[in-house]
Amino acid sequence: MALYEHVFLARQDLAQAQVDTLAENATKIIEAGGGKVVKTETWGLRSLAYRIAKNRKAHYVMLEFDAAGAVVAELERQTSINEDVIRYMTVRVDAHEDGPSVQMRKNDRERTRRRDREEY
Repeated sequence: MALYEHVFLARQDLAQAQVDTLAENATKIIEAGGGKVVKTETWGLRSLAYRIAKNRKAHYVMLEFDAAGAVVAELERQTSINEDVIRYMTVRVDAHEDGPSVQMRKNDRERTRRRDREEY
């Protein structure tokens, strides 16, 4: 089995609970095919570089998992059918990152900078 990262963007008008449900559905698809989800990260509501289907923002979610190629094909098929997902991408990786992803570390740095500015 190979290692993959799957990132999807959900519509901006969804509640966080609905976004979590989308991530759970993706996890169920992977586990039903014999795969294993290593990590799930919700990056939150972020601005898009350009409008996609009349959306200026989207909820970003990343899944790191270990599965066969057929599982990835089924995951992408199910994701493309879902109307709440506006974009998705699955990438095969050599190894998963230890700890939080780059996006999560970026959020932590921004929060720290804001706190530092507020102290002055």
